[in-house]
Amino acid sequence: MRSCDRILTTHVGALPAPNDLWSAGNVDEARLRLATREVVKLQRDCGVDLVNEGELTKGGSWVAYLNNRLTGFEARPFDPAGDVFRQSAAYKEFSEFYEAAISGGTLFEQTRSEATLTSEQTDFVCTGPVTYCGQSALKREIDALRDAIGGLPRASAFLTVAAPASIEPERKNQYYKSQEEFVYAIADAMRVEYRAIVDAGFQLQVDDAWLAALWARIGVRMGIEKYKNYCAMRVDALNHALRGIPEDKIRYHLCWGSWHGPHAHDIPLKDIVSTLLKVKAQTYLIEAANVRHEHEYAIWKSISLPDNKVLAPGVVSHSTALVEHPELVSERIQKFANIVGRDRVIASTDCGLGLRCHVQIAWAKLRALSRGAAIASEALWG
Repeated sequence: MRSCDRILTTHVGALPAPNDLWSAGNVDEARLRLATREVVKLQRDCGVDLVNEGELTKGGSWVAYLNNRLTGFEARPFDPAGDVFRQSAAYKEFSEFYEAAISGGTLFEQTRSEATLTSEQTDFVCTGPVTYCGQSALKREIDALRDAIGGLPRASAFLTVAAPASIEPERKNQYYKSQEEFVYAIADAMRVEYRAIVDAGFQLQVDDAWLAALWARIGVRMGIEKYKNYCAMRVDALNHALRGIPEDKIRYHLCWGSWHGPHAHDIPLKDIVSTLLKVKAQTYLIEAANVRHEHEYAIWKSISLPDNKVLAPGVVSHSTALVEHPELVSERIQKFANIVGRDRVIASTDCGLGLRCHVQIAWAKLRALSRGAAIASEALWG
């Protein structure tokens, strides 16, 4: 995932698609194959080097797709008392904003033209052994991407999966003796999915939004040291699931949640960067373009990035409808390249653009991404 002559481009996962495709597993096979080919072509037309299927095969859900791929859970009526969001520091400070936004239907794409994927909230309770049962759905996903990329190298394509730490929060354990045993059971089950994607020749992208986003919900009350320990155990569980998979096949995405809100209580990157670097992945995709986290590029001046690691910072953001100027994108890329080295930077997005940006805005942002990468490449290589 390194380049010796230019800045490569990629993105985090979700991309725009017709609204009828946002229903995981319920789309006609021919319709899914056609849409997947179209979304791959659109990425290539925008100049994206490392592509995926836009998460169309997951119905646009980066973690809820697993509701039908893991055994051991029972769906039960939602218990409002367990709603950690409304107990969070972020909600308490900005409750009027959040209630107004939620009453409008979504905390994501503002024009309401994209599907919201909202449904009745459900609690999932673990009442038996957690195992993986999604082999058929996973094969459909792999086959669709393989068909869509045609003759392109499979290593230039990726599929997203959820990390154990991001599967755990909305699932309650009533079966395993400890929470650690529960998390490791999820990790062992997910290893089936992780291994199958790499064996198919694709890059594996592990999405772990909750690791950072839970800080405002539960971490503030715990304190930073206890929260670091909380994160460390879950990173160990992820590495357990990734054992034996070459690091250069793995991308790890960390963000602070993709909803459009203040994010004033996000945990600083400096507080979790040491935990981040323990993940056995080559490439780290992190938010670096939105106004809450753009300044954090500077931490790499004091934190040494291991020689075998690559950064894929977000240089365009999902959190605004403003389309970044290519010159600004170039500047952002060069900030990282001048610190860690031009061959260890891939230009990416902060988070998924699908369902978070209007379709026209999303594709315009990817075009700005590739144009900015070309300007940066000229500056860095000549």
